[in-house]
Amino acid sequence: MVVQTLDIQYFTLAVILGTLLAIVYSLRVLILLERRVASMEMNIQKLTGKVLKEEVNIQKALSHKRRR
Repeated sequence: MVVQTLDIQYFTLAVILGTLLAIVYSLRVLILLERRVASMEMNIQKLTGKVLKEEVNIQKALSHKRRR
């Protein structure tokens, strides 16, 4: 009877430990993905800035042509 109780306790402990390890691993993956998304956002912001500058240059060139 005592051996069976210890087996159930070890099994319960193993399940709890496995669950905690799965949570920690999931958080690790989530952090890595968040960093990738942040990096992608920075690249998109840089590209948007370049496109905006080019758009301003085009608008200036068009306005100069209209004046003539």
